[in-house]
Amino acid sequence: MTEEILKKIKQLPPLPESAMKIEAVYQNPDSNFNDMVKILERDPLLTADILKAANSPLYGFSREINAISQAVGLFGMGTVRGFALASIVKKSFSLDLSPYGISDDMFSALSKKQHGLMTAWCLRKENKLLGVLSPAAFLVEIGKVLIAQQIIADGKQEAFRDALLEFGDVEAAERKIVGVDTPEVSATIFSQWKFEDKLVDVIRNCQNPEKATEEDQRPAKILRVVRVAVPINGVITDASVSAAKELITQYDLDMESFDKAIENAR
Repeated sequence: MTEEILKKIKQLPPLPESAMKIEAVYQNPDSNFNDMVKILERDPLLTADILKAANSPLYGFSREINAISQAVGLFGMGTVRGFALASIVKKSFSLDLSPYGISDDMFSALSKKQHGLMTAWCLRKENKLLGVLSPAAFLVEIGKVLIAQQIIADGKQEAFRDALLEFGDVEAAERKIVGVDTPEVSATIFSQWKFEDKLVDVIRNCQNPEKATEEDQRPAKILRVVRVAVPINGVITDASVSAAKELITQYDLDMESFDKAIENAR
């Protein structure tokens, strides 16, 4: 981690109280469905954000979800926690992703599409992993915000664009120009905010899942596949799907469910 990026992370404001309450409920083994619903219902703006996210066509529900209790019942506490944290965390940052050649709206759409694919792929056979994979899919790219700030501050936008063309790999370009990549920055942010070690480990090692702890390697592999399938511009292509499927075969993951999920995500 570079000193400049680490300084930016340390200067971030603490998580809002609403996020800390959600985390407290989620991490408490004695908490239940109703406890999560009660916490969320106390924040009407957050409730509206969650329901908007839950009603995305990416998830394929035929009826409108119009209550938090309904959202928690359909998606589970882990996924709704992901909706909530994504809404809260992104409001903590000033966004300028211009070094990556994407707009703020494109960045938001990227996270939503990655999360939509993740949920559709894992909801049936990997449901137990969604507690960590849901927030990971929403939040893994947030490190790009601080990296973009550093690129702009250093006046290295052109050098970064050249590196993107040279490597054809976002993380490789980040490491060359800034000395650190998105998963490492994102993981360090969430470690500072005291998110659970499992979430931090999965995000930090999603480029190299074999470096994660043994129990975190499978979710790290799944997160890597989703990031390959849905690249930074949010456009799923035949090439990105083919690359994702190569990883699925390599990692011995569920191809049948992925095929169904990717068709809905395109």
